[in-house]
Amino acid sequence: MIIVLLLALHAACAVVWVGGMFFALMVLRPASDGLAAPQRLQLWRQVFGRFFLWVWVAVIGLLVSGYWMLLYYFGGFQGAGIYIHLMNGTGLLMMGLYAWLYFVLWPRFRRAVDAADFESAPRRLAAIRTIVLINLVIGLLTVIIGAAGPWFTAYG
Repeated sequence: MIIVLLLALHAACAVVWVGGMFFALMVLRPASDGLAAPQRLQLWRQVFGRFFLWVWVAVIGLLVSGYWMLLYYFGGFQGAGIYIHLMNGTGLLMMGLYAWLYFVLWPRFRRAVDAADFESAPRRLAAIRTIVLINLVIGLLTVIIGAAGPWFTAYG
């Protein structure tokens, strides 16, 4: 029963993170483009301020559930299929990119918006969006690997 709960937690955390990035880029970005720069930048500051907390929750949930399943269900990396290794690698890459975004790019953007520096803030926002786009692509790939991986292992 614990494996079912861990898998559900893992999937929910992936949905929060990857779904949030998809929403931000594909829905909120186009909707916010019609706003004047100060309002648009303030909106993104508020959105990221809330979303990044949930990403940290998701990252912790993914790490705990993923490694718990790896150790107790698969018996470690040696007993895991290639799709588990791929998910681990892409997940760690995503987390590294997110750490760069959160600890380097986010404070620069936040400071620019708080100082009403509406000349540099859009460049800072563009850098964040680039990392979010890269992570979205990697995240969607990771979800596909996680969903399809066991089937390739069973039938391949």
